[in-house]
Amino acid sequence: MDQLFELPLTSWNQPMDSSRQELATDAIESGKVVFLPKLTFAFQEDEKKFLTPSWSNGAAKNISYDSASGKIQGMEGESADKLALAAMLQRYSDATSDLLATLFPRYKQALIRGRTSYRPVEIKGRTAKVTKDDTRLHPDQFPARPVQGRRIMRVFCNVNPHGKGRDWRMGEPFSGFAQKFFPRIKPPVPGALALQYLLRITRRPRTLYDHYMLHLHDMAKMDDQYQKTCTQIPFSFPAQCTWLCFTDEVLHAVDAGQYLMEQTYLLPVGAMRDPERSPLRVLERMSARPLV
Repeated sequence: MDQLFELPLTSWNQPMDSSRQELATDAIESGKVVFLPKLTFAFQEDEKKFLTPSWSNGAAKNISYDSASGKIQGMEGESADKLALAAMLQRYSDATSDLLATLFPRYKQALIRGRTSYRPVEIKGRTAKVTKDDTRLHPDQFPARPVQGRRIMRVFCNVNPHGKGRDWRMGEPFSGFAQKFFPRIKPPVPGALALQYLLRITRRPRTLYDHYMLHLHDMAKMDDQYQKTCTQIPFSFPAQCTWLCFTDEVLHAVDAGQYLMEQTYLLPVGAMRDPERSPLRVLERMSARPLV
């Protein structure tokens, strides 16, 4: 598949020569998914008890962990269980950090580690409002945590113990997608972005880039005709494999899957080898103005 760039890594800190690092960098910056079919995250024996959806509190779609604060959310359980699951998520987070240092040494000093999540609940059949429905094709954007122009990179690992894949669909290149929707987005009302921050609707101020990206995310999900007719390439990521991509650029949807580990990173556009490929630069060219 042209959408995938495959590497035969078997450990999270396996050395890699510079030529493969450059190929991996070119692949991810050109909107491909880096696919590591032989790399998995092994649960320790006492962690296998977490392979059940009963640990989810049912209110949040994911169990999330913030390594900076040590806080875990979306989980049911005793304090000892929460500490144990937090430790497992920290171990996964550290493993992804080792992986990215191996794959993309040019990003190492600039990457900002975000939240870690564990998704033990089957996504197929789960109900959600349209803009939160991840079975609909979309680019990522965070409503309450504006990225202010930074890239969103996510590292996924399918840890399903029953051999079931994570069924994805991938969409058209970002530039073509944006050309369809961007002209229909109205600029924000003057002062609205600052007011959202003052009212604590957002954790940090939204930029024009955040405004436009959030509208692109929502408009794509809400457009039934687009969802039915746009380019969609299915791929099932097998159990015990890892993959990563810039999810602000790769349009994606998930149809089925249970038991997923995920780590989010933010990357300043200036740290890219080719910043002109970023959604920020694409949208700035379309609007003919700076957006951050």
